[in-house]
Amino acid sequence: MTLEPIDPETALDLYLADRENEMSQATIYSHSSRLGHFVRWCDDQEITNLNDLTGRSLHQYRIWRRDDGNLKPVSEKTQMDTLRVFIKWLESIDGVAEDLHAKVLSPTLGDGENVRTVMLDPGFADTILNHLRKFEYASRPHVALTLMWHTMVRIGAARALDVKDYNPDEQSLRIVHRPETGTPIKNQKNGERFIALSDDICGLLDDWIETTRIDFVEESGRRPLLTTDQGRAHKTTLRGDCYRYTRPCHLGKECPHGRDVETCSGTKYDKAFNCPSSKSPHAIRRGAITYALNRDWPKPAVSDRANVSEGVLDRHYDQRTEQEKMEQRRQFLDNL
Repeated sequence: MTLEPIDPETALDLYLADRENEMSQATIYSHSSRLGHFVRWCDDQEITNLNDLTGRSLHQYRIWRRDDGNLKPVSEKTQMDTLRVFIKWLESIDGVAEDLHAKVLSPTLGDGENVRTVMLDPGFADTILNHLRKFEYASRPHVALTLMWHTMVRIGAARALDVKDYNPDEQSLRIVHRPETGTPIKNQKNGERFIALSDDICGLLDDWIETTRIDFVEESGRRPLLTTDQGRAHKTTLRGDCYRYTRPCHLGKECPHGRDVETCSGTKYDKAFNCPSSKSPHAIRRGAITYALNRDWPKPAVSDRANVSEGVLDRHYDQRTEQEKMEQRRQFLDNL
């Protein structure tokens, strides 16, 4: 096998361009970010030709990255697994030695070590939505958080919604993958689906569209459902809504961490994520999924609504305790 010289930056650019049609924009961004550290390390080590990479140098990078980022095993595994994919791709273009990817080592995690458990408590979700319904009815945060909780959609899917995707007659939302106009969704075409809505949610959407939503038409002719005065709401904006409205102090509750609201950085508009109680969109999604399971929704129904396989649902989203699962099974005893 004859290797062809290639520098780290060019290799990363070619890799991302090659994977662009296979991965969502969010995944592309994640790979770019993780592999950016590898390019930085190559620069520090004066490695200008990836042909020179060896198993030993990849191990040296692993140690450097672990210390440089103060990484926990879960994060280190994510970083090294992405590097392994990148190195394997480099093999396909004769950029590194054959089977070099097999020498990229990453930590072996114990059971449950790679599972996040942070989620929005259903009781607190009610408190948040009741607060918004009373004080900020049909505002963007009210609509965004209500949709995320009741439909279990990911933040990218919420952002991708257009006005025409809401059908008030059929009481449904349509989730559509539209990468050509800037709104890809996770799982791409496989993530497309219809989601049924309740009377209350339809009423809120009707009021939002008729009275509060800032009308905006994109160059493509699309009319986003969730808008700001700058156009379609950005993920950062929607993520900020989640962090801000899941802070207890924002709802007039006492700080459970003993912080002084006058000096706490988490009370600032753009620093809400500094509050230990604030929740990300994914934590809201995880809480909503767990709540549905606790309400005896069948797993296939939750799987289809949330667009997540039952296997992933069990491992990463179902936060019911073993005792809660037992009590739910109790209803079937009479059928034995």
